[in-house]
Amino acid sequence: MIDAELTALDEKIGQLVELCQRLRAQNSELRQKLAALEDENKRLREKITKVRTRLEGLLEKLPEGNE
Repeated sequence: MIDAELTALDEKIGQLVELCQRLRAQNSELRQKLAALEDENKRLREKITKVRTRLEGLLEKLPEGNE
């Protein structure tokens, strides 16, 4: 009886260890994806800022419509 309980406990511990390993791997993968997305987000924000600056410059060069 105790042997069966110990075997069941051992199996549950094994499953828990396996789950922890999978979660750590998934967490690491998600951290890498997050870092990549943050880099992409930064790059796109910088691109938007450059485009906004160019557009503002072009708009300043346009003649006024009321003249």
